Amino acid sequence: MNLKDAKILITGGAGFIGSHIAESLAKIGAEVIIYDNFSTGHNENIESIRNMKNVHVVTGDVMDLKSLLEVSKNVDIISHQAANLEISASLDSPIEDMTLNVGGTINVLEAAVRNNVKKVIFASSAAVYGEAKYVPEDEDHPKNPQWPYGASKLSAEAYCKMYHEFYGLNVVSLRYGIVYGVREWFGRVLTVFIKRVFLENEPPVVFGDGKQTRDYINVKDVVALHNLVAQNDDVVFDFFNVGSQTEITIYELAKLILELSGKDFEVIFEDVPEGGYSKLVGRWRIPKELKRMMLGIDKAKKILDWTPEIPLRDGIIEEISWITKYPERWNIKPRV
Repeated sequence: MNLKDAKILITGGAGFIGSHIAESLAKIGAEVIIYDNFSTGHNENIESIRNMKNVHVVTGDVMDLKSLLEVSKNVDIISHQAANLEISASLDSPIEDMTLNVGGTINVLEAAVRNNVKKVIFASSAAVYGEAKYVPEDEDHPKNPQWPYGASKLSAEAYCKMYHEFYGLNVVSLRYGIVYGVREWFGRVLTVFIKRVFLENEPPVVFGDGKQTRDYINVKDVVALHNLVAQNDDVVFDFFNVGSQTEITIYELAKLILELSGKDFEVIFEDVPEGGYSKLVGRWRIPKELKRMMLGIDKAKKILDWTPEIPLRDGIIEEISWITKYPERWNIKPRV
């Protein structure tokens, strides 16, 4: 499919990842519908494109099937990015997490079938895997979610499969690693490190020994893969990991932030139990924390000829530049 001629609906289109997808598609000439309830999305995220003639901003909720049915008429592709964002929120309210991540996805799939949408791209998560049995974790890795968030994403993937098998809907799920970059919301460890060092002039605090590893992927690389999936008519049902196939320890990440700051700080280690609260930064440590996470991306390389291009260091520098210009974006009260 030529994306320049496509009409594409993006749920959660004013959010972190959704706004980058919307911006990329709008700039190549696609007709873009940004559909967002603005509970976590921001008008600032779409400020550069919202007045373009090929961009339409609709305030709406994925839990409103009637609204989805109306907004998805004559749409070629639905990029379903709207979701509960936080693992901690899923633990606080598993029912709300399931309702939004599963129920909202079913509504999107139902609207797509009724309106003969050609393809749905679903924002899934590496959380479907749980603790790594081996790395890199390929798409066939055992699925054993450790939190309600991962369970809801895995359940939503199952519904995507059902809608493909029973109704012939083309659905591709993208299992995101830890996506970072400009417009990222505040809450995850990288943002906490950046805020501590660059906005609060305090040293970074690492929970535990800092040997936990994570796979970071820049949002621009995510968008590149997303758009390859959107334009590829041969990919009608599949799952793709979206990661860097590299891992960095939390301690190494803290050291990198310090190096970029040039400040004479040392990393502070705090013995916060899983499920406990930090006395130093007022943050909650997620229970059943993953020891390792590194996604295999050979499948995306082979089928879509996609390879991440942005080094972690360069991507973090860009994010730091953004948040130091707009520090109010991370004025979030600590979880208590």
